[in-house]
Order: sequence, then C-alpha cells, then structure tokens
Amino acid sequence: MVKGRAERRLTTILAADIVGFSRLMAADDAGTLASVKRHRTEIFEPKTLEYHGRVVKLMGDGTLMEFASVVDAVAFALDLQHTLAQHNAELPPELTISYRIGVNIGDIIADGDDIYGDGVNVAARIEPLAPPGGVCISSGVYDQVKRKIDLDFWPMGPQNLKNLAEPVIVWAWSPIGMTAQAYTASLALPAKPSIAVFPFSNLRADNDDDYFADGISE
Repeated sequence: MVKGRAERRLTTILAADIVGFSRLMAADDAGTLASVKRHRTEIFEPKTLEYHGRVVKLMGDGTLMEFASVVDAVAFALDLQHTLAQHNAELPPELTISYRIGVNIGDIIADGDDIYGDGVNVAARIEPLAPPGGVCISSGVYDQVKRKIDLDFWPMGPQNLKNLAEPVIVWAWSPIGMTAQAYTASLALPAKPSIAVFPFSNLRADNDDDYFADGISE
C-alpha cells in the first residue's frame, strides 16, 4: 500500500432512522429517549452480534452499521423490523417507535472506526424512501440476496438521489406487504392544506456529511 493512501474496502452499509423522531420528542422527550435506549440494548445489540455486524456510529435517532456479509445485513434488517413490529403490537399507538432502514453494498473509505464515501451516502439516501417499519435496498444488494433470502421486495425503479451522478435502482420491503402502487398512493398530497419543508443544506465542502442534514430534514 502506498504510504498515506486512504484505506478502502468493499462492504455492506446499513442506515437506520426513527420515523417522526422530532414529533415523538416533542410529545414525550424523556419517554422517547428511554424507549430508544431500550431498543438499542434489548434488540439492536443482540441482533448485531447474531448477524456479525458492527455499529459504526449513533447519530441521535439514526444508526450507521457495517456488515461483512450482504446476506447478514439484509437478514438483520428484516429480523429487526419483524421484532420491532411485534414489540410495537403490545403498545398503544402513541408509544410505538418505528424505523426505516436502507442497505447498500459499495466501496467505502475507512478512517479509524468511521467510514465515508458514496457507499455510505447511498445507504443513507435510500433509507428515507422505505415505508415506516420497512427496508429499502439498492439493486446491488438485491442481486446478491434474491436467491438466498426468502423475501418479497418490490421494485421502486431508478431513484435520483442527492449529490449522486447517476440514479440508483431501489427495491423496497414493507411489513404489511405493501405494493409499489399502494406506497406511491400513500405519498400523495392530502386534499387539506399542507406544509412543505425544504431540505437543509450541508454548507461544508465535504459531501460525506450530507446525511446529517438529510436526517434533520426528515
């Protein structure tokens, strides 16, 4: 290796984020934080070990993870969402916490324990496309797992993602078996007045931090 050259590797990146975190915090900040911590210790951590993953970092309501195996990453995501759904079924609606998950396989730059690059950005950008309690994966991930995991992902087609030169083909899974048409219809604007929130912009020159601004916008 050339001295001073950044360490690069091919890996599977998983990004998870809480649905409506700001709303939950506004309603009950102490209770929400307690639930998030409980999820991490009772659900995330045991399943991370089971599927040989690694938590890269926690970002408030978000989690960035790395897996050596793309099959393990998708199996982790599906198992996690099933477990969280079972957990939520025992709670009143106002106390439930749901997650969206995005999974991508790609080349990353490693800096100590942290990771950067388009491989990370794609995972972070397709995560918000997932339905609540669901999972979105890139086409590269789908091609690797479609014959190895009993799954029912439906195609969302090419998606234009921020700061990426080419569209990314995305596949989605919903815990309620939602179809692409039904999900698209659920995103339609309501008849009553609506508020549009424009995305926050990352003013730094380093695009690798864009997902922080994206998380705040969500």
